[in-house]
Amino acid sequence: MHTATEERLIRPAKNIYGSLRLPGDKSISHRYGMLAAFAEGTSRFTNFSTGADCASTLACMSALGAQVNRREDGTVEVTGVAGKVNQPSSELDCGNSGSTMRMISGLLSAQQGEFTLIGDESLSRRPMKRIQLPLESMGARLTLTEGHAPIHIHGSQLKAIDYTPPVPSAQVKTCVLLAGLQTPGTTTVRESIRTRDHSELALRAFGANVERSVDSVSITGPQTLKAIEAAVPGDISSAAFFLCAAALFPGSQLLLDSLGLNPTRATLLDVLTSLGVQVAVLNLEDKHSELVGTVQITAPPEGLGSTSVTGSLAAQLIDELPVLATIAPYTRGGIRIRDAKELRVKESDRIALVVQNLRAMGAEVTEHEDGMDVPGGQQLHGATIDSGGDHRIAMAFSVAALRATGDSLIRGSESAAISFPEFFDLLDFIAER
Repeated sequence: MHTATEERLIRPAKNIYGSLRLPGDKSISHRYGMLAAFAEGTSRFTNFSTGADCASTLACMSALGAQVNRREDGTVEVTGVAGKVNQPSSELDCGNSGSTMRMISGLLSAQQGEFTLIGDESLSRRPMKRIQLPLESMGARLTLTEGHAPIHIHGSQLKAIDYTPPVPSAQVKTCVLLAGLQTPGTTTVRESIRTRDHSELALRAFGANVERSVDSVSITGPQTLKAIEAAVPGDISSAAFFLCAAALFPGSQLLLDSLGLNPTRATLLDVLTSLGVQVAVLNLEDKHSELVGTVQITAPPEGLGSTSVTGSLAAQLIDELPVLATIAPYTRGGIRIRDAKELRVKESDRIALVVQNLRAMGAEVTEHEDGMDVPGGQQLHGATIDSGGDHRIAMAFSVAALRATGDSLIRGSESAAISFPEFFDLLDFIAER
């Protein structure tokens, strides 16, 4: 198991106030980095994600022949391989990044050569069968290790397929589309629940022709990609922690500038609105088909109401559910979460860890196989939090700790740096004590 090495003390706050500009969206950075490395020419990105996961994507693409240059001003320049990767001299290390491993597998399955993808201990436990099935039906040759990484890929000529993933997943969709990009014919992925569409938008930005219907995405291959210049919008999954922190304090006010507001990702704003939070979106713009705007939120003076997150809403909010659960005790009517079984196979069993840590802070909570019920009207006290080496757990409970009585200690706080190195500094910046 993960052994926590760093601890972070979180003191209660009196209010949340201020404005922030967040690091670049991880989902978009992964895709821009990967597509730029595969395209013709040199792409340039400002506000590229600072997280370790996106660095894993760039490192893998660099090992495959792309040239990656991080300039001193933070700009990331990527010169691509024009559709033909080099044979890497060693294994491709995806670190802790499931996005990197699942998406790159689709890219490499249609290339010539032999590739082995490895990851850290946590990534090596996560399910990879979900990409093996569609890729093999395209004719790919890949072997897993008991359904997990390491993944060995023997690149080959693929055939187009029409595929419906058993569990809607943006990573599986992307994996299949990246294989389809290089494959003669039309490859289609069907979705009962629409997942985040950054890949389709990014492929279009790089010049690919991608067709979208109500419940499917199709790509006709082979196509070539051309370099772009782009500013990566602020990460809304990272913003979730600050938005929820502001929601906890009646009369708080928070402004988040240049935030990515892709409709498949901005569901949290609807949920906060349903809890009574006032959300205003200012100067909305379209940048490479991604919506970007400034979000201003103010918590209601009478406190938060109650809400229920189930069905397709749970799938869209999967990353934000831990932090929603941690503010639930402070609502008037509680929050009910169901249809979120996927939380059990993330970087940790997030349902179990959220329940365990809420109870450590004195909350009453009922655990279910696919979610939890967290009643409202509760006051939490400070506690020692076990993050389980999971960045979202560490960050979610740092937010809950702001309204607790007494200090809280977050164990394994270094996990937050994997996805969001600036997190604790920014949280301190907006917390009035």
